[in-house]
Amino acid sequence: MPTSYFVLAVIVTTIVLVQINQRAGSPVLAIFVRWLRWIVFGFGAAQICVDFELVNRPFWALAAAFMLLWFLGETIYNWLGIQALSVSPLPLFPRYAVNAAGEEWPTLPRLLRVREWLRAQGFKQVQALKAEIGGGVYLRSSVYQDADARIRVQVTFLPQATWTVGVCYALTSLTADGQRLVTDNFYIPFAGFYPEHWFVERLPWRRSLPRLLARHRQRQASDTTVAFKNSPLADLNSQQHELDQLNTQMGFLNPHAEREEFGKITQAGRYRVWKEIWMLNYLGRSARYQ
Repeated sequence: MPTSYFVLAVIVTTIVLVQINQRAGSPVLAIFVRWLRWIVFGFGAAQICVDFELVNRPFWALAAAFMLLWFLGETIYNWLGIQALSVSPLPLFPRYAVNAAGEEWPTLPRLLRVREWLRAQGFKQVQALKAEIGGGVYLRSSVYQDADARIRVQVTFLPQATWTVGVCYALTSLTADGQRLVTDNFYIPFAGFYPEHWFVERLPWRRSLPRLLARHRQRQASDTTVAFKNSPLADLNSQQHELDQLNTQMGFLNPHAEREEFGKITQAGRYRVWKEIWMLNYLGRSARYQ
């Protein structure tokens, strides 16, 4: 197949997948789109140079050079985004509040099926929560737990630029010896430190809640778990406070007194965030930080 036809096929495939993902809101599909865009840029720019005889170099050398240029450009873009987040007033660990408006669960059919599945499995809603991340934009969460209150499922809805709604799940259990077991599929970067008694397994590729629950129960089977005693609101805000304190102590965040001058995230912390953005965007994997 001529290279120009290959490039055209990749362009068409990318456009189709983008249109599909505007409705599906799948982070897994978004990873394939990012790889395709990278290939289109590298191969397309190289083909233009060959066709118009702009550069006297082999096609594959040009394609590699343009793909490297894409990497550098996206690195600069991500780094500027991290810098902007660091100096912005947006909270890294926002506080949650009870969502009394009654609009915590979107009416999309694919999401309504998740709610029905939770009910069928014996999970009952405990609280609906929201956390403002800035500019009137909220993370909305609905927290369910099983009949024994030993597993909590936090369903978080993420607003996206394409007017779709992303959904992530975090399953949490507490053990008798004070450990916190967390199994989630968040695809937004964290890159910070977790407390030593937290055991977090992040699986961005695993979008199915039944499969995620099966994995969490597999992890839970090796420990004696206890029932939750406090409300999801109190528990989540306590977690946010603990994470803020720990990451300040570990050098991921600047001390509060220095954040206005130097930003919230240290230089070492910004590198960790940049690295995790790349891993999540192109490999669908989260760095294992403890």
